[in-house]
This record gives sequence, structure tokens and C-alpha cells, in this order.
Amino acid sequence: MRLVLLGAPGSGKGTQAKLLKEEFNIPHISTGDLLRGAIVEKTELGLAAKIVMDKGQLVNDEIVLGMLKDRLSKDDARDGFILDGFPRNLVQADMLDVLLKEINMPAEHAILIAVDPEEVVGRIAKRAEVEGRTDDTEEVVRDRIKIYENLTSPVVDHYKKHEVLSEVLGTGTIEQVQQRILSVLRF
Repeated sequence: MRLVLLGAPGSGKGTQAKLLKEEFNIPHISTGDLLRGAIVEKTELGLAAKIVMDKGQLVNDEIVLGMLKDRLSKDDARDGFILDGFPRNLVQADMLDVLLKEINMPAEHAILIAVDPEEVVGRIAKRAEVEGRTDDTEEVVRDRIKIYENLTSPVVDHYKKHEVLSEVLGTGTIEQVQQRILSVLRF
């Protein structure tokens, strides 16, 4: 199974990706984790990313796609993967399609975990309190949601056009959301 998880910050993508990883025994690939790991391991792409990040800039799509290509070439990804946090915009979605076609691993499913923005604000505020994160203020979260909505709406449409998108309600318990996703994937 080759799955792309979509959803606003705080929608539960990371939580659900970890559960799906266990359920299907395929890797959960987070681009943020890939970047941090490549920097720690001092890979060629990691060193390139570090230079960009040290300047306070966003790592370009080519570097991220290079890391994804390397990660997807590992044996554990042969039977599938769960992408979490990528693509975030239409350009990335198009580039990802090209990469996945090139390595003969096109996305089979894209699942949008839909959550009301007000619930997302509440979830992230709770997470910030529990984890002691000072960067997740309500204002910052609302800005991140706006950015997500503006950039990711075309990505949702992209996967609809490719007829691989399913939308699941992201409210309720973790287990309820997981069951909704599993019902889509086992259809």
C-alpha cells in the first residue's frame, strides 16, 4: 500500500500514520524526520539541507524529493509506505507524482483527515500545554491553518482528479478515526 496522508496541523496525521505503520507493516515517512535524520547522519543531502536551514530558509523541494527517493529505495518500503506531511502544495504533489512514477511506486491512496479548524486549535493548544511547547500559540496555529488551507486545497483537488482521494472525519477517538481510515483502505 502506498498512502499519502493529508490534513491540517493537529488533524491527527502523525498519530494515525504510526497506527497504520503497525497495522500494515510499512514505513511511516515524515519529511521532517527525514530532514533531521539526514542532518544528523551528515549525508550529502543532509549537509545541503543544513546549510539552507542555518540561513533560516526552507529546504527546497529538490532536496526533500532526493531524500524521499533515497528513503523509498530502502527494502522496508518495497511493499509500500505512508507519507505524512508531504506534499504540502501543488508543485510538490506534481513533483512527487513524477518521482513515484519514476520508481514505479505511484500513490494508491490519499486520505484527507478532515477536522474543523476550531477543533484543531483546541487540540494544538492542549498538545502545547502537555508537551510544554511555547511555539503553538493560538495566533500561530490560526496562521498555520490559513497557510495549510491556501496551499493544500489544490493538493486535495489534485488527488481527487487522480481518483485516489478519500476523506475521513477526523473527530472522535483515535480508534474511531483509525477505523474510518481502515474501512477506506480495506474497501
